[in-house]
Amino acid sequence: MIGVKEMKVLISGGGTGGHVFPAIAIANALKQMHQSIDILFVGATGKLEMEKVPKAGYPIKGLWISGFQRKLTLKNILFPVKLLVSLVKAFFIVRKFKPQVAVGVGGYASGPTLKVAEWLGVPTVLQEANSYPGITNRLLGKGASKVCLAYEGMEKYFDQDKIKITGNPIRSQIINIDVSREEAATEFGLDANKPTIFVTGGSLGARAINEAMATQFDQLIASEVQLIWQTGRLYLEEFKPYGKGYEDRIIITDFITRMDCAYQLADVIVSRAGGTIAELAIIGKPAILLPSANVTEDHQTKNVMALVKKDAAILVKDKDANEQLIPTIINLLHDEPRKQTLSNNFKQLAKPNAAEDIARIVTKVAQQN
Repeated sequence: MIGVKEMKVLISGGGTGGHVFPAIAIANALKQMHQSIDILFVGATGKLEMEKVPKAGYPIKGLWISGFQRKLTLKNILFPVKLLVSLVKAFFIVRKFKPQVAVGVGGYASGPTLKVAEWLGVPTVLQEANSYPGITNRLLGKGASKVCLAYEGMEKYFDQDKIKITGNPIRSQIINIDVSREEAATEFGLDANKPTIFVTGGSLGARAINEAMATQFDQLIASEVQLIWQTGRLYLEEFKPYGKGYEDRIIITDFITRMDCAYQLADVIVSRAGGTIAELAIIGKPAILLPSANVTEDHQTKNVMALVKKDAAILVKDKDANEQLIPTIINLLHDEPRKQTLSNNFKQLAKPNAAEDIARIVTKVAQQN
């Protein structure tokens, strides 16, 4: 057994907000539980975690690692080299830090980091955000002590005795939103009394969502609604001009720091269908979800279908988005009974204590080391 004052935890993964923010939420929960704890993150150089983790107050080491492309590309030539270099660097990081437990949240860096931890005898805990696990977590699951899941029915991928259904960790400011609709509207310079749509493709952005918004933007303008449109950093310059002349009711930005305000003000939310689903369930706002087709085994579609079966969200596929997205938004925005049904059903799926539950599991695994 280890003492609380000796607690050292390594957390690895990232790449997108859907991995980074849950990782930070787990770290924060661990910090709340233990008076003295040493937490070190390992991420992928150049990815979102290298910026967000230090801002959250935690140290991070970067690995030169990226994903393996499923189609033929020159990038794959470098993959074995990057993997080898990352394994070597991860070895030195783990050996020097000497954690009692290593936590993988998904993303490129978690593969080499947790595999090295396993080789060095450090117990590992996985957090899988989706209804279908990526190949990295499937491989790591064989050596993991516990696997924390957001969805049921994953026994064919992980040992039953390792599985814990915890939900996905989310940011504390989303669980405890303490701003009013009026304060949220002021944050964006909008009117609290007007119907508002919040569209987000995540930190990097989603081309299919952005193009669908642009294709029938005139319909949106004609409907006299307010819009907060997070394009992602890759697409801001391309789509920002659509808001010209409508600055009093159209906000187009690459990143939103005050997500609590965006969620609070929104009457309808449009989003991808990764880890964001956990936040949307807490918020309980009517949601239209567009699963990305560019993910492992189309797992985002599986995520949405789990919600559609419970009448908790609306599915619009990328291939139909240009024709269907904005009409679907406008129809839903003015259908109060439908909005209420979606909201009620979505809230029933929320797991607000996911970060704390995972932190307790991490602590127990560490204490058994």
